[in-house]
Amino acid sequence: QVQLVESGGGSVQAGGSLRLACAASGRTFSNYFIAWFRQAPGKERDFVAGISFDLGNTYYTDSVKGRCTISRDNAKNTVYLQMNSLKPEDTDRYYCAARRGGIYYNTPGAYDYWGQGTRVTVSS
Repeated sequence: QVQLVESGGGSVQAGGSLRLACAASGRTFSNYFIAWFRQAPGKERDFVAGISFDLGNTYYTDSVKGRCTISRDNAKNTVYLQMNSLKPEDTDRYYCAARRGGIYYNTPGAYDYWGQGTRVTVSS
């Protein structure tokens, strides 16, 4: 069993930055693929970025390319999402998710574990 705990959300003005963190407990992230999704009320959960924890291969949705960077710290068993040049449309609840096997998927149903989410609010 893997427990995921997100942190780093908050409220910023447009153009600002936030760094989200996803820490795992219960086991290491080795051989897992870790992703960030976001979801607005009443909408589907959308893929934002993902990383293969062992290989470090990264993937992004088009709307965040060039503005966001996903990274991992093997020693801390933590994945980060650095978000820069934030826009009001980035306002959502952000969720960390993990799937066994280390393979990239961008659909929520492919993930085995989820955190509780952290709120990001960007004001104009």
